[in-house]
Amino acid sequence: MNALRKLFRFNGGVKPDYHKEPSTTEPIVDFLDVAPMSSEYVIPLHQSIGGVPHPLVKAGEVVKKGQLIGGPDGYVSSAVHASTSGRVKAVEARLMPHTSGLTALCVVIEPDGKDEWIERQPVPWRSMAPDEVRDALRDAGVVGLGGAVFPTYLKVNPGKKGKLDTLVINGAECEPFITCDDMQMRQYGETIVRGAAILRDLTQAGQVLIGIEDNKPEAIAAMRAAIKATGEARIEAVPVPTRYPAGGAKQLIRVLTGIEVPHGKRSTDYGVQCFNTGTAYGVYEALELGQPLISRVVTVAGNVERPRNYVVRFGTPMKDVVALAGPRPDSDRLIMGGPMMGFAMPSDAVPVVKATNCILVGSPALFPPPPPEMPCIRCGECAKVCPTDLQPFEMYWFSRAKMFGKAQEYHLFDCIECGCCAYVCPSRIPLVDYYRFAKSEIWARENEKAAADEARERYEFRMLRDEREKQEKAAKLAAKAAETKARLAAAGAAAPEDEAKKALIAAAQERAQQQQAAAAQPADAAPAGDPAEQQAQR
Repeated sequence: MNALRKLFRFNGGVKPDYHKEPSTTEPIVDFLDVAPMSSEYVIPLHQSIGGVPHPLVKAGEVVKKGQLIGGPDGYVSSAVHASTSGRVKAVEARLMPHTSGLTALCVVIEPDGKDEWIERQPVPWRSMAPDEVRDALRDAGVVGLGGAVFPTYLKVNPGKKGKLDTLVINGAECEPFITCDDMQMRQYGETIVRGAAILRDLTQAGQVLIGIEDNKPEAIAAMRAAIKATGEARIEAVPVPTRYPAGGAKQLIRVLTGIEVPHGKRSTDYGVQCFNTGTAYGVYEALELGQPLISRVVTVAGNVERPRNYVVRFGTPMKDVVALAGPRPDSDRLIMGGPMMGFAMPSDAVPVVKATNCILVGSPALFPPPPPEMPCIRCGECAKVCPTDLQPFEMYWFSRAKMFGKAQEYHLFDCIECGCCAYVCPSRIPLVDYYRFAKSEIWARENEKAAADEARERYEFRMLRDEREKQEKAAKLAAKAAETKARLAAAGAAAPEDEAKKALIAAAQERAQQQQAAAAQPADAAPAGDPAEQQAQR
C-alpha cells in the first residue's frame, strides 16, 4: 500500500448532494429471500452494447436456471441466460426499460418455483488459451456493470504492448443515490479482489488500482482488509477525491495515473484498462464457479420508505422490486440510474436488466418540474465544469439548429452525458437532451446511409449480374450460330461430290433394271421390229 501515491485532477466536475446514506444502513439482501418469486420473468435478449443475441428457445420449452437462452450474435455481443427454471411462455416483443418506450424481443419465462440450476463447472482458465477464456466470458454473459454494459470479453485484452501497465478497478460510484458498488465492496470485498486478480492475470497488468471515492470509508477499509486476507499481490485500494463524475473511466484513469486518453484513442494504447467492481465480481463467478450472469445488485432509493440494495434477477418487473421498498403515495415516476444520467421509465412493469444499477423513485417534491428554459447567455459555466474539456454551448447551438456536422466538429461524441453542464446552467437548458437528440439523429442518418449504400450495392451487383448473364447468353448464342454456320458451310462444300455419287448410283440402278427385264423375255420370241418389215415377210 502506497500511502504517498500521487493523485491527479481532471478538469471540471461538480459536487451535487449525494443522498447515499439512507440506502447503506442495511446490508444487501437477495430479493427472493424477502419477497415471493415474480409471476413471470421478461428477459430481453439485447442487454449489452452490440448485436442482438438470437433466441435459442421456443415457447413451451422447459429451461433451467442459468441455461443459455440467447446466443451471441456477431463480434460485439454477449450471451443471455434464464434467471430461473420454468417454462418458456413466449418469445415475443415486450416493452424495454428505456425512455423511448420501444419494444424488443424478449424471452418470457413462467417460473416453476423450483429455481433449479443447470450443472455448473469451474472454468480451468489458467490452462486455457486467451481466446478460449474470452469465449467463456462471452458465453457467461459478463458485461460491464458500471452502466456501459460493454461485453467484458472484448476488454480482457493486453493491448498492443502484450501487457498492461495498470489495471483500474472502478469503485468510485460518483452519482447521487446509487450505492450498489459501495455495499458490494463492503460485503463481498474478497470476491471482488479475487475477480480483480483474475483480470490482472488475463491482461498481464503490472499493478491493480481500485479507485474508491473518499466519501466511502467503510468500503475503502473493507477492500484493504480483503486484499490483505486474500494475499493478492500488486493490488491496492486508493481513495480518490469525491467529485462528480470521478466514476467516468477516463476521469478515474486520469486521477489515478495522470494519463489523459485523447479523442479517438483507447486506454489500452497507453497501457491502462478499466473495469467496474461489479464486473470483477461477475468475472470471478463466471470462471471460478461456472455461474453465468443472471442477477446483479440494484439500489432502490428516492421516494421510498425503506431504501436498500437487493440482489435482483434479470427479468424481474421493476414494480415488484419497488413495492418491497415501500414507495410513498406521491411517487410519480421511476428512473433507471441516478438523477444525473438516468432515464425515466415508460412503465413500472419494465424488467430489471444488466444495466440496472439503480431504480430511483421520483416525486414532484424530490424532483420538481424544471423551470422554463431560458435563452443561452454564453456565460461559459458549462465549459468550466465539462470533464471532457468540450464546449457545451457550441454543441448546444448546433444541435438545436440541427447542424449536426458542425456539432460533430466540436467532438459531440466525446460527451459522456454526465449532466454537469445542465446542472450549472443558469438558463436551465436541458443541454444533455439536446446532445442525445443530436447523437440519435446522426446515428439514424448513418443507419439510413448505410442502408441506402447497401441497397445501392445490391442494385449495382444485380445489374452487373444481369449484364454478365446477358453477355454470357449472347456469347452462347453467337457460339451456337458460328457452329451452325460452319456446319452448313461444310455441308455446302460437299454437295457436288454427293450429286455425282447419286448420279452414278441412279445409272447403276437403271442398268440393273434393264438387265432384269431382258432376262425375263422367252428365247424364241421374235425381236420387236418395224411393222412394215413384218408384213413383207408374210
